[in-house]
Amino acid sequence: MRIIGDQPLDLKEPLWRYFKIERFLELLKSSHLYFAAACQFEDPFEGAVAVLPPGFPIDLRYAKAESHERAFEELRRLTKVSCWHRAEYESDAMWQLYAGARKGVAIRTSVERIRDAAKPFRLRPEYGHEELWAGNVNYVDLLKERLRVGMMDRFWFKHMAFSWEREFRLAVSVRMAEEFGVQVPKHGIQVEFDIARLIDRIYLGPSLSEENIAAIRCAAKEHDLESHIRITSMLGTPRYT
Repeated sequence: MRIIGDQPLDLKEPLWRYFKIERFLELLKSSHLYFAAACQFEDPFEGAVAVLPPGFPIDLRYAKAESHERAFEELRRLTKVSCWHRAEYESDAMWQLYAGARKGVAIRTSVERIRDAAKPFRLRPEYGHEELWAGNVNYVDLLKERLRVGMMDRFWFKHMAFSWEREFRLAVSVRMAEEFGVQVPKHGIQVEFDIARLIDRIYLGPSLSEENIAAIRCAAKEHDLESHIRITSMLGTPRYT
C-alpha cells in the first residue's frame, strides 16, 4: 500500500465504513470491497483544481474542454476509489446517509488493519497487480485557491464544503493497464481483503429488525467475527434527571 504524497498517517486512527445490510452481507460472503470509479461520485467538484463562484462570467476561449480536461475525465473513469470516515466515534449523520436510514451496519478498522488486510489486485489473474494508494483527504477552499498537484494527487483534495466527511481514501489506478490494452470495467472493481484482519468491530444499526440482526450474527459467526459485534450507542437510554 502506497501513501499518497508521503503524508504522515496515524496507523491506528479509527476508520469507519457504513453499509446497507445487503452490501455488508455481500462483503462477508465475498471478502471483496467495491471501489467505485471516481466519475460515479455525486460530488460535482471531484478532481477540480478550482471552483468559480456562481454567476462568474465564462471566458469563451475556455468554453470547450481542453485536452488536459478531457484527459482528466478519462482518469476519473480509470481511478477506482473506496471512501472511509475518520472519527473516534460513530456518527449519526453517517448512519442516516450511508446505512439505509440507520437500518445497516458500520465496521470500524484502521490504516494499519487495511494495510495488513489488502490483497494484491489484478484485473485478471494473468496480469500484474495494481498498486493500492491511500491517504487522508485534504480540504481546500477552491474559491480562493487553485491546486497545483499531480493528476493522481487530485483525488485526495476536495472542496472545503465537504470537510464534514473527514474522509480517508483508498484508490486503485488502472490507467497503465488500459494503456497496455487491458480491458477495464466501465464502473467499479472488487478488491479482495482478509476480512478477519480488516474488521476491528461491527456495529449494528439502531433501526435494524430482529431478523436482520440474526442474519448479521449468523454471517459474522461463519467468519469468527461474532465477538466483534457491538450495539450502537444510539440505542442507549437517555436520562434527564
